[in-house]
Amino acid sequence: MSDEPDPAESDELSGSGLAAEKARRLGLLDEMRQQGLNPYPYRFDRTHTLAEVRRTWGELEPGVETDDAVSVAGRIMLKRDSGKLVFATIRDRSGEVQLFISKAVVGDDAFAAAKALDLGDWLGVDGTVMTTRKGELSVKPSELALLSKAIRPMPDKWHGLADVDTRFRQRYADLIVNEEARRNFEIRHETIASFRRTLATHGFIEVETPVLHPEVGGAHARPFTTHHNTLDMDLYLRIAVELYLKRLIVGGMERVYEIARTFRNEGVSTRHNPEFTMMELYQAFGDWNEVMDISEELITTAARDALGTTVIEVRGESVDLAESWPRKRMIDYASEGTGVELHPSMPLLDARRVAADHDVFVEDRWGTGKIIEELFEKTSESSIVRPTFVTGHPVEISPLARVDRNDPYLTERFEIFVDGREIGNGYSELNDPVEQRLRFEEEQAAKEAGDAEAGSLDEDYLRALEYGMPPTGGLGIGIDRLAMLLAGADSIKEVILFPTLRPEAN
Repeated sequence: MSDEPDPAESDELSGSGLAAEKARRLGLLDEMRQQGLNPYPYRFDRTHTLAEVRRTWGELEPGVETDDAVSVAGRIMLKRDSGKLVFATIRDRSGEVQLFISKAVVGDDAFAAAKALDLGDWLGVDGTVMTTRKGELSVKPSELALLSKAIRPMPDKWHGLADVDTRFRQRYADLIVNEEARRNFEIRHETIASFRRTLATHGFIEVETPVLHPEVGGAHARPFTTHHNTLDMDLYLRIAVELYLKRLIVGGMERVYEIARTFRNEGVSTRHNPEFTMMELYQAFGDWNEVMDISEELITTAARDALGTTVIEVRGESVDLAESWPRKRMIDYASEGTGVELHPSMPLLDARRVAADHDVFVEDRWGTGKIIEELFEKTSESSIVRPTFVTGHPVEISPLARVDRNDPYLTERFEIFVDGREIGNGYSELNDPVEQRLRFEEEQAAKEAGDAEAGSLDEDYLRALEYGMPPTGGLGIGIDRLAMLLAGADSIKEVILFPTLRPEAN
């Protein structure tokens, strides 16, 4: 039976469709309660997950009945009535197993109750392990217990929820029937778990820093604003965790990271969600070279842990993440893309002319460095297929990165691009409090001139730097975009359990 997306599933359509099916199931609930039965018991004690049953007894020969007792539970996904036998497939988080329900074993009343079960019901079973004559691993129940009656029928197993928006809005229903959705989130989970294991082997400490910030900083983004009533002050949902983590480096913690829920008051698209997950790390006594190395290790190891291989498919190409990632400067990409040698030291008017020739919009307050970034995005970004470190960003667009030791117009900063998307950002951290103040003042001036994404002057962070921060390398990786890459998903909504959506139409 198919669950249609709203508004077609209106309960006003009494006597037909969903409304009739819900009414039938509610009637079954009433009958159970009148018989003194509880359709929603408090607990059920399992001895095995369904995957454990398969691992332990998966090699049984066809037609074998054992005396091995198990207690298992799951949602009924399929059911077939064959007279004095009912075959049902139940699924838990780990997998599926068939139930071989025999009237001769469970008795008349339990068998009648089994026949009345609906797809979607949760069932607990005590029984023994067996295989059918065709070799299907099964549990033969001696006792059955309804654990939760499903009032609403499941979406069609073969077609799922037809409307994409409904899939994301009703993720609970999507996960029931959509194997690909379940796989996406298993990959996401394994990716995060892999990051934690890898960082632990490198001596990093996982920390938690504030979500509510008194200042906007650590990235270029428009923040969400809120108000603290007791303190009578405006606060901002964090757009990054960088400045707090670097305070901890000042405090001597040396290697720290956070897997942080982060918020940016920006558009919603296949690549953007207003709340997303970042992994940020900071490593004392290192620079951008160490951080690039650990970037490759983290992502390659995560692929191996989540997928069992380091080879993924990108735009129809097989890409081995274990192969060394190329490094190329942003100005070189932009120069090749425009056919003009570009550098932040070039006259601003010349940069503006190149932008005009390539239909790139330029705001009055932008310098040459920002224009070069826009030219890179217009001409080159989408052409990057395999993982690549785009390096050497102009100082103007990198307020927290150290100046390149060989070129005062560039910084020791990189972004990781793959499949035309940026999934990571890192640099040698600026630790000179005098220069950092000048950079912050430029940011503050840009904000006052109307740049809603510019940061503000964070006096407490400057005070921390004045205590002395050792040479440090920092890195941020977007967990959602990495999960998209590893899962082969086209939209960020496929790897966020509950993405931000427009209000549901009434």
